[in-house]
Amino acid sequence: MRLLLDTQLLLWAAAEPKRLARDVREVIEGLENEPFFSPANIWEIAAKAALGRPDFQMDPRTLRRALLDNGYGELAITSRHAAAINDLPPELTDFFDRILVAQSMVERIPLLTSDPVVARYSGLA
Repeated sequence: MRLLLDTQLLLWAAAEPKRLARDVREVIEGLENEPFFSPANIWEIAAKAALGRPDFQMDPRTLRRALLDNGYGELAITSRHAAAINDLPPELTDFFDRILVAQSMVERIPLLTSDPVVARYSGLA
């Protein structure tokens, strides 16, 4: 099964896998699953690192290369994804969450997230 990861889980999977719940780590690492990241993840890391956020201090280029080298697929953002943002509820206020949810919905790929609001739209709730 293809899986899209939100940015926090992606950072934890790459740098601090012990922070992931055991069941989430097993799903991500499961041989039958294909983990994906979005350019929105890389964009969010770059933007928040530039703002000095301590929880986003990872070089986005290094992370992208490591993800690709470790078997993650990259899910490109398309105009269909951008248009689908229009259908999302206003309670999803974070732009990065909105595009990830839109990608998840359009592509019918579950979005793994630790955010309870985002989880309602992740295809896994």
